[in-house]
Amino acid sequence: MPTYLITGANRGIGLELVRQLAGRGDVVVATVRDRARAADLDDLAARTGRVTVAELDAASEASANALSATLAGRPLDVLVNNAGVLNSYGGFTDPSHDEKAWHDVLMTNVAGPFFVSRALHANLKAGSLKKLVFISSVMGSSTRARGGSYPYRASKAAITNIALGLSHELKPDGIAVAAFHPGWVKTSMGGSGADITVEQSAAGLIARIDHLTLATTGVFEDYKGEPIPI
Repeated sequence: MPTYLITGANRGIGLELVRQLAGRGDVVVATVRDRARAADLDDLAARTGRVTVAELDAASEASANALSATLAGRPLDVLVNNAGVLNSYGGFTDPSHDEKAWHDVLMTNVAGPFFVSRALHANLKAGSLKKLVFISSVMGSSTRARGGSYPYRASKAAITNIALGLSHELKPDGIAVAAFHPGWVKTSMGGSGADITVEQSAAGLIARIDHLTLATTGVFEDYKGEPIPI
């Protein structure tokens, strides 16, 4: 049975990915920044016997390396870099787009997934499926840029670029890489007026992950499989 590692797994899309994957019989390592805030994951672990909860600050290289040491020698089939933050939907003059916000968003949404992927590279190489996934966003599409949310948009454009670069560099290792847009989802980030539920988004993302192979490495698609322009 495949083993997945999902970052940012204690709420929203991450939690639903864990729930659906464990529900179909997969093994999941679910990471959270604060181990004390993982009650739902602990419940899933107890009920399914297929979930392990691990601590990870997705914005920290040291934390990524500590997780790597904990998982040393354990093969991972799929790594899903899901953890992310959004500071504001505001425009150019929004004062919340300050130095701290730029640092937090870029470290969590760009540098963090890079550190985690590099730290767990050996685990992915040892896996059978060898899939590396980045949860990006259509808001990172330069073609579709409409202003606002500047730190978040920049971070998602950057992580998509990293995913496309890694699709070339990691192909000799047999690792397929993709960036996926989860849709506009009813979460604390997406808001109650969003288009789809976390259940719909997670189901679609899992289908895209299942479909990902070396033949399709480097795709930037939404949860329904529709290509997104860079």
